[in-house]
Amino acid sequence: MGLNASALPDFPWDSLTPFVERASAHPDGAINLSVGTPVDPTPAVVRDALVAAADASGYPATHGTAALRAAVVEWFARRRGVANVDPSSVLPTVGSKEFVGLLPSLLELGPGDVVVHPAVAYPTYDVGARLAGAMPLAADGVADWKGNAAVKLVWVNSPSNPTGAVAGVEELRAIVEAARAIGAVVASDECYAELAWEEPWSSQGVPSILDPRVCGGSHDGLLAVYSLSKQSNLAGYRAAFVAGDGAVVARLLEVRKHIGMIMPAPVQAAMVAALGDDAHVAEQRLVYGARRETLSGALVAAGFSIDDSVAGLYLWATRGEDAWASVAWLAERGIVVAPGSFYGPSGAKHVRVALTASDEHIDAAALRLVNEQ
Repeated sequence: MGLNASALPDFPWDSLTPFVERASAHPDGAINLSVGTPVDPTPAVVRDALVAAADASGYPATHGTAALRAAVVEWFARRRGVANVDPSSVLPTVGSKEFVGLLPSLLELGPGDVVVHPAVAYPTYDVGARLAGAMPLAADGVADWKGNAAVKLVWVNSPSNPTGAVAGVEELRAIVEAARAIGAVVASDECYAELAWEEPWSSQGVPSILDPRVCGGSHDGLLAVYSLSKQSNLAGYRAAFVAGDGAVVARLLEVRKHIGMIMPAPVQAAMVAALGDDAHVAEQRLVYGARRETLSGALVAAGFSIDDSVAGLYLWATRGEDAWASVAWLAERGIVVAPGSFYGPSGAKHVRVALTASDEHIDAAALRLVNEQ
């Protein structure tokens, strides 16, 4: 296992600096919709649990408390339709991004190994493969890698960041079957699963990789990755977890013990409270839904079309032009967005517009889109 930092690309958001400056020159200031960081308060039930657990003088267990692992198991059964998660196969992580970035290295992948990720995807899947010295492969579907014995890890992201697309049961089942045929691990990043907006997902729920309809009831070779940053406004807590194949989780646990990758005990207690309280998730979902309706209507009025975006915290918008032209047009109106090219060549004509801004800023952005043509 080796971390190959020299293989990393430049951090893409640095290239937005001149557009942030242009947007800041707007008479009413800049509205930054380029990042997905929550802006609403952390729920009181979570903050209270954190405070109550603040006296934490000893080292917490890398595997997490029994209470946290039980809360994850109960959450999967209650919210995701997965009733057979074993508490021993649950592992807390210090946010989900570190896990995404380090999983290929933790699995001891390296030269000659291939890590598959979606063709339009959050850049960290690619970065994690490069850190390990493995080869990233951007794939549009199973046909791009099926039967390739060099593939050792397959990333799924549903709902997708940036597009908001959702993979259905049949699509996920095909991925699982193809990966199992070559002995590859499937890791599914599902952190937007509680934020589905359109049918059938808004009523049926977003399927997990651990859903028995997908995996046949066996979690062999499968990992579901989840974060509470989005659904519970806990980005500052770095509160996430992985669950699935007990043997793979045990392997990851041993490595994490050696290098001290431990979630703080107060954060573990806060996660138990967050996972057990559905009310705050429903309330936050209503807030994001209203922002989504306001912003999507204004984007369409300004000549954009919205593709996918059936779930998650972003609108995947296009005017049929180069993404940077759209970024510049929006910056002139004081609005900062992320170009789709950040997420791969297939996103070169889209922009990602985040819903993670205050109601005041979302309303102001909508007015600028409609009035400043």
